[in-house]
Formats: sequence, structure tokens, C-alpha cells
Amino acid sequence: MKIMSEQLTFRKGLKDGLPICLGYISVSFAFGMMATQGGLPVWVALLISMTNLTSAGQVAGTALILSGGLYVEIAVTTFVINIRYMLMSLSLSQKVDEAMTTLQRWVLSFGVTDEIFAVAMQQKGSINARYFSGLILTPYFGWALGTFLGAAATGILPESLRSALGIAIYGMFLAIIIPPSRTSKPIRRVVIFAGVLSCLFTWTPGLNRLSSGWVIIVCAVAASALAALRYPVAKEAQT
Repeated sequence: MKIMSEQLTFRKGLKDGLPICLGYISVSFAFGMMATQGGLPVWVALLISMTNLTSAGQVAGTALILSGGLYVEIAVTTFVINIRYMLMSLSLSQKVDEAMTTLQRWVLSFGVTDEIFAVAMQQKGSINARYFSGLILTPYFGWALGTFLGAAATGILPESLRSALGIAIYGMFLAIIIPPSRTSKPIRRVVIFAGVLSCLFTWTPGLNRLSSGWVIIVCAVAASALAALRYPVAKEAQT
């Protein structure tokens, strides 16, 4: 086990993070455009990406900022959307090298994302701080670079092209939910339930007065509760 862990070098982490970096550039490019089109300066959009590193949370939080949402609304929304990172970190904590200090764990936990988590969990042996640092650094650079390029390009690209590129954000979310929905009936039903619930809040008189932030919170919590109660994970699958 120790020998396998020593093979996970900083350089290997950089190499393994490169595909994630390339994917992040395109997604964060669309986020940068969305932020500056809403009126935020380029440096603010870049600062958001460099201090968050979460696509869904950033998009939802920034949209609420641009629409004048309340602080508590923004805080609760981003907390609900990003709570999955707590579960990922708990899982990763069982795989990291025992030599990794508490401070290193705290610092490196900032870079835990869906893709980084998936790559790290696939490695054989324990994950050391050197490898995990490299695995985080490349995607982090790509996320920041894509945001900057997208934010800076807003004032250069024509309106028609900006509108077309803006669809990339929605395409990203569709790419996340469609593949698992096609192969898993429980996921498909939960996605449909969340979509129907969102439509109710959009077009039902009275309910459509609720702000977008609280709608996201209600739909996310309700869909998660349905999934947990209706489709619990079997004990055999947890072991």
C-alpha cells in the first residue's frame, strides 16, 4: 500500500488533472460571460471563481446576486447545492495518506469537486498531499482561466455569438442529468419530479411570487427527500 502511494507524485497529479482542466475552461468561460453580462466587473467574476470552484453553486449564487437576492437566500441556496462536497470529503478522508497533516487536509479540501473526487477515488492506495495538490492545481487554473477569458470576451464578441455561447451553461447541466437519467429509473423519476415542481413554482399563482433562490432550495430539498425515502441505497451497496 505504501509503495502505491509513493507513485502518486505531484507531476502525476498535474497530468491526471489536465483533462478536467480542459473541460473546466469551456464551462467557466460561459460562467464568466454570464457574470459580466449581468453587470459584474471582470475582476469580480474572476474572484468568484478563484474562491468557490463550484459550477452549479457559482451559477445559482451569482444569478441571485444579479437579481438582488437576500444574503440569507444566497447562503442557504449555495449551501444546499454544495452540501454534496461534505459527503465527498468524508469519503476521501478515508483514503488519504495518514501522513497528511490536518492543515493540509483543510487546505486541500477546498479543491474537492465532482471530477477531482472521481479521479482521486480511482487511484490505488492512499492519496498523498503531493498528488492531490497537483490534481487540484491544474483544474483550478483552468477554471480561473476560462472565467477570465469569458468575462473579458463579453465586451469583444458580438451579441449573437454571446447569446449562443451563453447556452453552454444550460448544456452543462443537461449533460449532467441526461446520461444517468437514461440508465437509472429512480434518477429519471427524481429529475422529472424536480422539473414538475419547478414548473409549479413558475406558473402557479401565488407560488410564482417566491424568489428564485427559495424555489431552488425547496425543489432541491424536496427532490432529495423523495430520492432518500423512495429509493434508499441498499445496505449491500454501501459496503
